[in-house]
Amino acid sequence: MSARRRPSRDLAQIALGAGLVAALGLPGAIAVFGNAVPITLQTFGVMLVGSLLGARKGALSMLVLLVLVAAGLPLLAGGRGGLGVFAGPSVGYLLAWPIAAYVIGRIVEAGGPGYRWTRGLIANLVGGVAVIYALGIPLQAWRTGVPLAETAVLAAAFVPGDVVKAVLATGVAGGVHRAMPDLLERPAAPHDAAESSDALRRPAP
Repeated sequence: MSARRRPSRDLAQIALGAGLVAALGLPGAIAVFGNAVPITLQTFGVMLVGSLLGARKGALSMLVLLVLVAAGLPLLAGGRGGLGVFAGPSVGYLLAWPIAAYVIGRIVEAGGPGYRWTRGLIANLVGGVAVIYALGIPLQAWRTGVPLAETAVLAAAFVPGDVVKAVLATGVAGGVHRAMPDLLERPAAPHDAAESSDALRRPAP
C-alpha cells in the first residue's frame, strides 16, 4: 500500500460508511411499477462507500451494516431490520452490497493516483448497477415465484434512476477525493515494493 494502514482510522471509516448507507435509508422506500423491491437511496450510498473507501474498507462497511440489520436494527429504508429481510424479495440486492462496494473500490484503486471521473463512473455502473442486478434479480425471482425474464423486465424500470445515482455518486466522490487525496488505499508501486524488500534484506548496522 502507498501508506501504512492505520487501524483506528480504518475502523472509523468503515463505521462511517455503514452509517452513511443507513442514513440514506431515512427518507424511506417507494414501491412502484408493481415491483416487490422498492426504490431507495441506499444503493447511492453503496456507490459512494465503494468510491470513497475502496475495495477492502467499502466491502467491510457493507458487511457491518448487514450484520447490524440481521441483529434487528432497523437500518434499511422504511425502518426494516431483522433476519426476515433476508428471506424477502430484496435479499439478493442486499447481499450484493458488499460485493458491489468491493468491485467499485477495486476498479477505482486500479486507476492509480487521483480519482478519474470516467473510471469512477464505470466503476459505479459496473459495481453499483450491474453487480447488484446480477445477484438481485435471480434471487428476487426465486423468492417471489415470478419468472426470471419477467422479473428482469420489472427491474429494468429502475435502471435510469440507478444510472443517475451513479453519475451523482461519481461527482460527489470526485469532490471528496480532491479534498482528501490520500483517502484510498493504493497498491504499492513496483519500485516501492522493491525498496521495501531491499530494506528488509539489508542487515542492521
